[in-house]
Amino acid sequence: MDKATETQLANIQKRTGKTLDQLVAIVKNSGLAKHGEMVAMLKDKHGMGHGDANTLVHYANKSAQVFAGTTGATGTTGTTGSGGTTGTDAQLDRIYTGPKAALRPIHEKVMAEVGKFGPFEIAPKKTYLSLRRKKQFAMVGPATNTRVEVGLNVKDMKDVKGVKAGGRLEALPPGGMCQYKVKLTAPAEVDAELLGWIKKAYDEAQ
Repeated sequence: MDKATETQLANIQKRTGKTLDQLVAIVKNSGLAKHGEMVAMLKDKHGMGHGDANTLVHYANKSAQVFAGTTGATGTTGTTGSGGTTGTDAQLDRIYTGPKAALRPIHEKVMAEVGKFGPFEIAPKKTYLSLRRKKQFAMVGPATNTRVEVGLNVKDMKDVKGVKAGGRLEALPPGGMCQYKVKLTAPAEVDAELLGWIKKAYDEAQ
């Protein structure tokens, strides 16, 4: 266990008032099998943030995934795994601060849904999170004080249903980190259409 994970687990115990053994027992006695379901249970029933819940589930399941640091470089992440993560709460506190704090539910909705796709890595950057498999497939973060943007690294969206010029899926100039982006101003905009686009990018990045 690295220092960052050890610190986060210690903070989880302080926030919940429960020992690590008690927290692990909650996960193991939940009767749930899927990582995402366990994370959702901890959030819904025990009031945990997504990052804390994800880390605890990984620990409880003794995941073979490696918990790395949080420097934000490629290959470093708060956690990895099939449930995904929003990154640590501290990282999101830095990204979604001041006027941008109201946008955090949009971010968490995106991450919760993308976490259902399967395993991926999260590389926290200064102003956004980079989501990676063998390569980056998406970027999520607040572009302004009023919207979150999801950048997509995908070759071609022409064959995807619902894609049209001038629509909500905006093509970006060649040579950038992403080929498309979607602007979000409310959690309700994290819909099946958006998730279909992200899933295409996710599948291409394997």
